[in-house]
Parts: sequence; C-alpha cells; structure tokens
Amino acid sequence: MTTLAPPPTPSPSGGHRAAPPSDGGFVVRGRRLFTGPAEDARWTRPALWAILLAATALYAWNITSITSITSISGNSFYNAAVYSGTKSWKAFFFGALDSGSFITVDKPPFALWVMGLSARAFGFGTWQLALPMVAVGTGSVALLHRMVKRDFGPVAATVAALALALTPITVAINRDTNPDPILVFLMLLGAAGLLKAVRTGRLMPLVWSAVAIGFAFNTKMMQAYVVLPAFFLVYLWAAHGSLGRRIRHLAVATVALVVSSAWWMVVVDLIPASSRPYIGGSTDNTVWDLVIGYNGFGRILGAGSSVGSAGNGASFGGSAGVYRLFNEIMGGQISWLIPFAAIALIAGLILRGRAPRTDAERAALMLWGGWFVLHYLTFALAEGTFHPYYVTAMAPGIAALAGAGGVTLYRAFREGSAAMGAPPARAESRAWGRGWVLPAAVAASAAWAIVLLQRVSGSGTLYTVAEIVVGVAGTVAVLGLLAGRFTRRDPLIGFAALAAVVALVAGPAAYSVSAATSATNGTNPTAGPGTGGGMGGMGGGPGGASGSSRTSGTGGRSMGEPPSGSGSAPSDSGTRPSGSETGGDRTGGGQMGGAGTQVSSAMITYLKKHQDGATWLLAVATDQTASSIILESGQPVISMGGWSGSDNAMTLAKLKSLVKSGKLHYIIVSSDGGQGTNSEFATWVKAHGTAVKSSAYSSGSSSTTSSSTSSTSSTGGLYRLDASDAG
Repeated sequence: MTTLAPPPTPSPSGGHRAAPPSDGGFVVRGRRLFTGPAEDARWTRPALWAILLAATALYAWNITSITSITSISGNSFYNAAVYSGTKSWKAFFFGALDSGSFITVDKPPFALWVMGLSARAFGFGTWQLALPMVAVGTGSVALLHRMVKRDFGPVAATVAALALALTPITVAINRDTNPDPILVFLMLLGAAGLLKAVRTGRLMPLVWSAVAIGFAFNTKMMQAYVVLPAFFLVYLWAAHGSLGRRIRHLAVATVALVVSSAWWMVVVDLIPASSRPYIGGSTDNTVWDLVIGYNGFGRILGAGSSVGSAGNGASFGGSAGVYRLFNEIMGGQISWLIPFAAIALIAGLILRGRAPRTDAERAALMLWGGWFVLHYLTFALAEGTFHPYYVTAMAPGIAALAGAGGVTLYRAFREGSAAMGAPPARAESRAWGRGWVLPAAVAASAAWAIVLLQRVSGSGTLYTVAEIVVGVAGTVAVLGLLAGRFTRRDPLIGFAALAAVVALVAGPAAYSVSAATSATNGTNPTAGPGTGGGMGGMGGGPGGASGSSRTSGTGGRSMGEPPSGSGSAPSDSGTRPSGSETGGDRTGGGQMGGAGTQVSSAMITYLKKHQDGATWLLAVATDQTASSIILESGQPVISMGGWSGSDNAMTLAKLKSLVKSGKLHYIIVSSDGGQGTNSEFATWVKAHGTAVKSSAYSSGSSSTTSSSTSSTSSTGGLYRLDASDAG
C-alpha cells in the first residue's frame, strides 16, 4: 500500500511550504526557533538573534557575582530595599527601606518585587539583582522587533530593534537597579496589547494592555501614564468596530486600568498607619499623596507646585525647555535619531493619509509617534526633578519610528525614483517630492550625530572613529541615494540604504560601548563622557552636582568596593543641601552622620556588638545614610526623615515608644540642622540619651566615609538610649 504524503501547507506569502515531517516535528520547531518561520527571509531570525546577543552583552558585561552585600553595584537605595525584602515579607510587600518596616522608598514596589524574587531565589548579589534588568532590557528589544515586524516587515523590525538596543541611556540604565527597565518593558507589553486590539477589534487584548500599564504604574507611578493619550486616541480612531463599540471597550479597559493601578495603593492606605511603614516622600503618610504630589504634579510643575509633595526643581539634565534633550548633557544620551524619527513620522502620516480608517500601518505610526511626542514634551518641559535616565522611556518610540518610518520613507523613495523616468502626465505629482525626503532625513541625523561627537572630541579614540564612520557612511548614503534616484539602479539604492543605517547607529554604538565597559554612577547612570552642567545647567557633569557622568558605582566609589557607610542616592530625587547627614544631593556622596558624626565601619561594628536585641541597629536622619548602613551591616536601620530629612516619619511619641520597648537603642543626631537636630525629638535625645564618644569605637580604625575627620561634638553625634530613658 502506498502512503500519501500530507498536502503542502499554504504560507502567508501566498506560496506553499512542505509540511513538517510527522517524526521530526519537535526538531523542526526547535530549528525554526533559530531560523524563523519558513516565509521569512533567511537572514531575519539570525539578525534578531545577533541583536539580542549584542544587547545582552552590553547590558550584562562585567556584571559578576559578589558574595558580600556591601559591594553590590547599582543604586544602593533600591539595593537596600531589595535586601530588606529578602529578610521580611512585610518589608517586601510595602517596599520598605529597612526590614523593620519603618519607612518605604519613594516608589511603588513592583520593581523591588521582581529583583527581590530573584534575590530570594539565587541569593543577594550583583548579578542576582541585575538579572531581571538584563532580561527585561533584552526582552524589550525582542518585543519591539515583533511589534514592528507585524506591521512593517522584517527590515523595519531589525532596524528598530538595533536602534533600541544601542540607545546609550538605555544601555546605561539596563545595567543599573533603578526601576526604569521594568517600566519600559511593561509599557511595551501594553502597546502590544493595544495594537492587537486595534487589528482585531476584540476587547480582551485591550484589557490586558490596560493591566500592563497598571503594573507599570506600580513600578513608577504617573510616568507610566504618559503614553495613555496616544493609546486612547489610536484605539478610538483606528480599531475595528462601530464607534459605540470602541467607546464601550475603552470604558471597560479604563476600569481594568484603574483596578490594576490602584489596588496596592488602596490596600496600603486602608491599613492603619500604626501597622505599616511610613510612606516615604509623602506629606501625609498616604500613597495617594505620593502619586499626585512627589511622583506626580511635583515632577512636572517643580518646587512651585502646591499639589502634594512637590519635586524640588533639581535637574541633572539641564534647564527645562524645548531644546533640553539636545543640550550637552542629554544630546548624547537620546537625541541621535530624533531628527530622523521626526521627519519619518510626519512623512509617514502624510503618505498614509488616504488609507482607510483602520489602516494598521497608520495606526502603528500614530502609536509610536504619540509615544515619542508625549515623552519628548513631558521630559523637555518638566520643571521638577529630572534625571537623564528618565528618557529611556521614550527610546522605544524613537526606535520604532526609525525602523517603521525608515522603511516607509524607503518605499516612497523608490516610488519617487521610478517616477523620475516617467512622463509627468503619468507620474503622480507627489511621487516627485517623495524622492527627496529619505536623503534629507539621513543627512539631518548624520549631521546631528557629527555635532554630538564633536562635543566630545578628544575624549577617546572610540568617539573619533565613530565620527569618521558617521561622516563617511552618511556621505555615501546621501550621495548613493541621490545617484540611485536619477539612475534608477536598485542595487545602488540598497547599498546606500545600508550605509544610512551604519551612519545612524555608529554614534549611539560608541556611547553604548562606553556605557558597557566603564563603571557607572549607580544613582544617575549615563553613557559616554561627561559634557555639561548637571543641575539646571550650572556646573558639574551629568552625574550630579559635579564631576563626570562616567563615575564609579555607587556614590562615587569603585564598583565592588564596600560602601563603608557611604551613601548612594535614590533614582528619582531632587537636590538637597549638601555636606550633611540631613543633606547631600541625590547623587550620593554626602557625609555619613553629618558634620557632627561620621559613620565608619568601626562604628557599625560597635553598634552590632552592643545592639542588645534591638530591632533596629540605629536611627539616622535620611535614606542615603540608612541604605548604605543597611548594606554594610545587614541590619535594619531607621531613616527618620526619608530622603531629605523632611518627611514626618518620626515623632517624639514614636521615638519614646521604640526606645521604651527596647526596639531602638542608638540614634545619630546631626549638628548642622535638619530633622536630626532641630526637631523636638532630637532635643529630647540630647537631654535623655548618653553620648557615645568616638574613642569607644574608633581606636585603631582608619575606615571612614569621608576624607575629613570629625568626632562627636556637644551638639551632635551618636547617642545611646535605654528603656529607663523613655520614662
């Protein structure tokens, strides 16, 4: 008997491909994981794998396992909270800075949960905290590739993925423990759900899109909502179905968004304040105040905002204004492809102008264009706290426009070139103009890249080589496109297009390699050499109030070096008075314990020896001090006043209760102002506590957190309090 072979399977491209053999289906599926679907060009999947491997290498290079918790690289503020979460599920849920759950960090805890689960599974160390960030960073590249490929094809997807992988600020932040990589990944998941809902007209993809944005909200609050106007507009305009159906779907998705965003906030605010940590960064100990104030309108309106706890107006990315993202601090981080993306967006929307309302390509251009424009305006004009790495959130929009818009311009260029040889009566009038847009876009971005590289001329061979590559490749691209336009030679046009890609990514690639091979400031990570003022454009590098952005790991120390109590700062923070335990800007580096007292390794050893069963090793004025001592000692430490020392987390009644119950014995009172000195409880500490002289713990020790030396003074220092002192 003759066995008939199974019929061929139709391919999406209209041809046929052989059905997989019945005895080799698993092998075939495994092979296609690396080679891609049969209908794709052979180079598509290998190119994606190459980009993903390059992205992983950039994000993970030189990140190794370190057994000591004192030498974890990244942002020590969040690192301390993750460590505390590995010691206490209560601290884990609330996102508390200390395992005793006295005060939370000034962000919702989703990113801490992700890193915390990794640390609980694999142990607390550098690669364990970095693993989720590298994974979501590479995952974002893969997800963007998939989304762009669906609407614009493999060439556009490859360019978009490459552009995102090589965005300098994205490389820098994906090597850090700030929450932004997780934020970007969740926002991209939301965009993927939205585009699927637009194509199908179904409700559930839209609901899942809203849920993803809700999780992004629980990562970095209001920043997750920047893309929502674009999401709503794209679905309302382009989705299949009647207008009434689209409105109903949006209403249901809005409910899902509210629930997925607010559940943690509602739960926390319903718990009595006495049973949970103080909400760091808030003015009234509620998450709601943190949402609308410090992490909401305060970011946009700055210190002048009267809503909630406003940001402090600190700008480590230069003064607010429409040109902020092109200045000497920000330009090299994000602006390389902005000229090309802007031209591609405008031209792409014009070219799709007569398409049906539900046209998928126009809907995608609207989404990515809205993503780019909304983020640009938000970051450029924000008067509140602003750090360069915030703009990693706009990188997917720029990258998608570079890929999708670039292919759209290329198609229009080919049409315009073909029309050059046709009589005017037969050629579309617009086709004549289309042929000039792509060369103009390439020339604009290549010229801007040379300007950016000129700004750092003399900073190293890497940037000199990049400038030469941009100049040569850009010239070849523009001249080749123009020559191909008039000669109508397709191979020449294709070669010129490839040269254009090289010209557009050479500059970002140089900055990205620098970010991957140099130690980075964990609290204000940036790529490339420092080029400008760090706070409102007034002096210093982008890494903070002074110095280059390419500084050492946390708080200005070398990566892997124990902090010895030296503070590192949270990622989303403003400038504070420097040089004291109650001050120091949020780039870290202020004195531990204030001008009246240093916190040294010797002091921490003394405190652990005399902890006498207390829950907290010590109480200090600010988060930057507490976080580094937590990592140094492995013990919970109270931050009495949050980051700035101005949070109302500690009161006299609460302090007396902690002392009387034996949960706290030691407190540092600063001698130079702030909550550590002038408050009622600080006065009480000085009156009832016993001052601990530096000679009790500093004999024979030279390990300190500052190059200067100081000892306990009559107005500030380390104090011991026992239950009898609380009356």
